[in-house]
Amino acid sequence: MVKEFEESKRTALLVRQSFLDLRDNFSHVVDPTLQSSAKKGPKVRKQVVLDGPVSCGKSIALAMLVHWARDQDWLVLYVPKGREWTHGGFFYKNPQTRFWDTPDFVKYNKSRFCQLPCHIYDPIPLGEGAGVGWMKDADTMAMPEGSTLYDLVQTGITHTHAAVGVVVRLRKELALVKDIPVLIAIDQYNNWFTFSEYEEPVTVRSCRPIHAKELATVNAFRSMMHDNMMVGAFSHSTAVGKLRKELPDVPVDARIDFPRYSLDEAATVCHYYLRQRLIRREAFSEDGWKRIYYLSNGNGAEMRWLVPFMR
Repeated sequence: MVKEFEESKRTALLVRQSFLDLRDNFSHVVDPTLQSSAKKGPKVRKQVVLDGPVSCGKSIALAMLVHWARDQDWLVLYVPKGREWTHGGFFYKNPQTRFWDTPDFVKYNKSRFCQLPCHIYDPIPLGEGAGVGWMKDADTMAMPEGSTLYDLVQTGITHTHAAVGVVVRLRKELALVKDIPVLIAIDQYNNWFTFSEYEEPVTVRSCRPIHAKELATVNAFRSMMHDNMMVGAFSHSTAVGKLRKELPDVPVDARIDFPRYSLDEAATVCHYYLRQRLIRREAFSEDGWKRIYYLSNGNGAEMRWLVPFMR
């Protein structure tokens, strides 16, 4: 998306009908009165998984949904790169929880956290700090009464030993927020259903691959079997392999197939490229952009690559 903005010299996105349907779905979850009783629309879902072909616009639709939800003053926890939760950084096995901790991760959306109080004041379990080992003479950290969610997040950022415990606690706190709508948005969600890049030594010559569900942070956020609004987008560019249709901890009807460009959407995109001078005006023709559309089968990334070659 950033590359597209740089090349077109404009921060513009196509508002597609598939995005509007996704937006309306969550609008109806928050306010059921918005749904017209005159006509029977699609089923309203609190949990949605966006699936579809490579480069059909799942990640962009998710980013647009997050931007829209924040404009509505919702509390949004957005993870733009879920793969980073399972690949890279420091990891170890916590003997207390039996989960694998990855304390390099504490990247939050901190908006509105300072306005929301904590509801859980149990001590936060401490783990091994990133590259600094265990804390001496302490295995928990207290959260003072009257703390806000912002204070909780700052604790995880300031104290590396508490980072993973804070992420897990934050998920529990989000479930208790009732004053404002809460949306959890995860991109590259399919990476949480396969093996991570981490391995546990078993013998001198062999290692056991660690599944994503064994990681404490992923385990806290992966499940959709709850009452919160949550949307996850699959990213086939990360090549994690094809997953089965029914995923663990995901409602059976949660998956939605996100479509490629329709002919009308392709026309809008190609004329936009023409206005932005990404296509030579003398080379542009109705027949030309339609050929590109059918050649790419409506794949947005391939169309963007092909349009400069229009003759």
